[in-house]
Amino acid sequence: MKAKENSWNFFVRLCGGIVIALPIVIGIFLIIRGNMTFTKYHHSIIEFLFSSNWAPADDMTGGGHVGSAVYIVGSLITCGLALLISVPFSMAAAIFMTEIAPKGGNKVLRPAVELFVGIPSVVYGWMGMTILVPFIKKIFNINQGYGVLSASLVLAIMIFPSITTVAADAIRSVPDSARKGAYGMGATRWQVIYQVVVPAAKTGIMSGVVLGLARAFGEALAVAMVIGKTRSFPKGILSPTTNLTSAIASDMGGVMEGGEYNAALWSMALLLFLISLLFIFIIHRMAGSAERKEKKLEKMAEQAAKAEAAANGGN
Repeated sequence: MKAKENSWNFFVRLCGGIVIALPIVIGIFLIIRGNMTFTKYHHSIIEFLFSSNWAPADDMTGGGHVGSAVYIVGSLITCGLALLISVPFSMAAAIFMTEIAPKGGNKVLRPAVELFVGIPSVVYGWMGMTILVPFIKKIFNINQGYGVLSASLVLAIMIFPSITTVAADAIRSVPDSARKGAYGMGATRWQVIYQVVVPAAKTGIMSGVVLGLARAFGEALAVAMVIGKTRSFPKGILSPTTNLTSAIASDMGGVMEGGEYNAALWSMALLLFLISLLFIFIIHRMAGSAERKEKKLEKMAEQAAKAEAAANGGN
């Protein structure tokens, strides 16, 4: 019995070690490959981040240009607009599920929202190409519907379930005593929601928003199918452009291994990895801040209770 327990203990520890080691190995690999742009081909980080001159040489000699500002700006604009579109709908759905119709929301809306997570990204991209792009082309009377707006709408639908589920869990974790106290003071349902519940769940909601933004930055296939893939800064939300993930997905398989072009694409992948780490760091900071606030409130409540008990004892 003890040998069996030790075997399972070893297996669990091994799986945990692999889970910890895998992102570290991936990070080291990306750092080694992504740094070739700067160490082997002697390009500067400033050129890579802020120049729009993208013409890397597809050979081992180098001498090209690796300015990826167009890709970075395309990623920032599409992800930012997707966030602006998705967050209001996600908040409305989360509040409906938890505060307005919790029973019906958990039985109907929550499974429907979670169903979005299981849909492959190529399906989102295909639906965007066949339905959304022609619709935008017709309604705005433009030559083509591919562009920032199409990509942002597709991304907004894709990150909607992630933000909604995390926000709903955060709202649900607010203790009922806070709601009852607000109702006892004469507050209406909507006053309780936007003045008590949402502020109390703010940290968890922001974690969901950051998580959705991280997914938006990492999405490649669906965005590549509707963004237009034009290497230029967008003049507006209807203009086509491109982004980091689209460039990596479309070009990585056709360039020379170890060449300057290949190294520049690995640098893009390293940039995306660092952005993901930044988002994870922000989420952990938010969670730590919320935990410290809860402990502080608990300590203040204990001190207040002790002071009240001492006052009652003195009387």
